[in-house]
Amino acid sequence: MRRHAFLDGQAALLLVGSALLAVGLALPTRAALQGSGTPQQPDPRTAPFAALGNADSNGHMIAVTGIDLTGSSILYLVDTREKQLAIYQATGGTESMQGVKLVGARRIDLDLQLEGFNDRSQYPYEELEARFAKIRAGQPAKK
Repeated sequence: MRRHAFLDGQAALLLVGSALLAVGLALPTRAALQGSGTPQQPDPRTAPFAALGNADSNGHMIAVTGIDLTGSSILYLVDTREKQLAIYQATGGTESMQGVKLVGARRIDLDLQLEGFNDRSQYPYEELEARFAKIRAGQPAKK
């Protein structure tokens, strides 16, 4: 049974990765859009920000796609059963530039148990927990 679940995950990964590759290879390069052989850096004050992205899930895997600041397609895969994260980048353009690269991967089961990490929220977790405990006990929460 464990082997079957692994193969299902591989099939989903292959399908999503293939779709990402197809999108990445189909996108024109910035140089092609500008009509020159040399890509030019956009002015960050006036350049439009690409907001092309999509997300889907099947109860086991979550796939989120987008485009990073370099124009490359990005795929985030989250395996909700195995608590794994994988990030891929697909690049298009000339044949020598085309490809799919694993950017990073990690188990996230311990990450999901953190009460806070690099958290700059207005209220730390411990403070909110204490406030809610007082409310549940019938005491008014101070502001």
